Amino acid sequence: MRGRFLAFILCCLVACLAATLMSQSAIAHPEDELCLPDGGMDPALCRELQALDRAGRVRSFEGGIPGGEISLDRTPLETGIFYIRIGFEHILPMGVDHILFVLALFFSTRRIGPLLWQVSAFTLAHTATLGLTAAGLIAPPASIVEPLIAFTIAWAALENILFREPSAWRPALLFGFGLIHGMGFAGAFGDLGLPADIFWPALIGFNIGVEIGQLAVIGMALAFAILIRSVLRQAGRPNLYRPVLVWPVSAFIGVIGLWWAIERAFLNP
Repeated sequence: MRGRFLAFILCCLVACLAATLMSQSAIAHPEDELCLPDGGMDPALCRELQALDRAGRVRSFEGGIPGGEISLDRTPLETGIFYIRIGFEHILPMGVDHILFVLALFFSTRRIGPLLWQVSAFTLAHTATLGLTAAGLIAPPASIVEPLIAFTIAWAALENILFREPSAWRPALLFGFGLIHGMGFAGAFGDLGLPADIFWPALIGFNIGVEIGQLAVIGMALAFAILIRSVLRQAGRPNLYRPVLVWPVSAFIGVIGLWWAIERAFLNP
């Protein structure tokens, strides 16, 4: 009975994720070419602008990239809530590289304590560099940041194969990795071209959305891992958890991370 219940929960989670991944791109803002496919603006923002246009709530719109102007009749709270959704969508479904990194963290251990230390270190670090970069206090080039993000994915996954449990220094390493990922988050956030009067509510909301997205990934991974462990226990082979799940998934993530690092550094610099 327990196994069937977990299987039902997993199927629901997988169905939700599949529906999200298969959803079509946002319809373009009626009068802005930046909202066309590959136009450079976040689809979530385009959807909101289109809805506000129909409601007559957009006072001005010129661009949507740095140097443009967006003026919306929204309170700071409404702005923060709206950008929570944008931050979430930057993880699910758009942030495949960040999804793989979070999965690499999850499969590093079966104990909640080490996992919490790792996630906390990563979150603290990427929050700091997201704020600093988005505010313009630091400006790391994407040509360096993006290959490094891919390398961190490969390294985190490789450690899952080499070590049964995370080493004592891994939270410190992940703090460094978080600093790099925060710069990547800031690149996506900066592309929205926000005016000064909504910058901080948008930044806070975006960061909260990113965290919710990461927790959603961990939740889905946890449901799947519980199901696999239940099946292995019923088969009398609980010791096969790592060979059956952790090693193959980590190897898959590691190969993708290495390829992305090579591609971003040398093939598409």
